Amino acid sequence: MSYRLRLAARAADDLQRLFDYLAERDLEAAERARVAIEKAFGFLEAFPFACRKASPDHLFLREMLIEFGQFGYVALFEIEDAETVTILAVRHQREDDFF
Repeated sequence: MSYRLRLAARAADDLQRLFDYLAERDLEAAERARVAIEKAFGFLEAFPFACRKASPDHLFLREMLIEFGQFGYVALFEIEDAETVTILAVRHQREDDFF
């Protein structure tokens, strides 16, 4: 089964912010990060339940670690229904929490 992936406005802003930050320092690395994130989102379309729970109280709120370099990224997402996964936020692993 394949889930439809949606990006919340906040997540889209996060992705742009992360790309811009890295592109200012190393454009090639920013492009590689974008590819790594896109690849991870492809995995998420197929296997959202394989990712760890972000909250013990909300079974469908989950987070996925995205490997990139020494630290990588974390995507917070919610499994909305049997067809839809919404990415809520994306952070670098060294940033503060999502909320």
